[in-house]
Amino acid sequence: MKAIVHVGLKPGVLDPQGRTIAGSLQNLGFDEVKGARQGKVIELDLKGDDKEAATLRVTEMCEKLLANTVIESYRIEIEV
Repeated sequence: MKAIVHVGLKPGVLDPQGRTIAGSLQNLGFDEVKGARQGKVIELDLKGDDKEAATLRVTEMCEKLLANTVIESYRIEIEV
């Protein structure tokens, strides 16, 4: 089983890397880009086949290590 965790800054938190990405894309001629937010994707290979248990465990992992929940939010996808 695989868990995919998407971590990104919460709305309202400044994102200098996202701002740099958007500016660089605009400088390259991609005028349709109004803004960008940068985040990270973490893929975890998990033992077992219980999707509910996996979601609970990955949530614990996010709360304890994978995301700084003060400024970041996360979304979990479980693939069986």
